Amino acid sequence: MGSKKKPFYRIVAADGEAPRDGRFIEILGNYDPLQNPAVVNLKEDRIEEWLSRGAKPTETVVNILKKKGVLAENAQQAKE
Repeated sequence: MGSKKKPFYRIVAADGEAPRDGRFIEILGNYDPLQNPAVVNLKEDRIEEWLSRGAKPTETVVNILKKKGVLAENAQQAKE
C-alpha cells in the first residue's frame, strides 16, 4: 500500500502458499510509519483468534504486536 516515499502497510492473514503481495484472507490492521509516533491500528480480537488457530506472524508483525501489548506470553509460541 502507499506510494513512492509514502509507505503504508496492511497487516493481513494470508495463506502460506499465496504470493507475498497476492491474495489474503482478512485485513487485521494497518501500520503508518510516517506519523510521529507511528500509528498502528489492530483488530486485536481477530488477531488473537488467528494466533489461536495456529497462524504464524512474521518477525516484523511480532515486533508490532509486542509493542501494542497484543503478544505477551504468546510471543515465544508464535516464533516457533
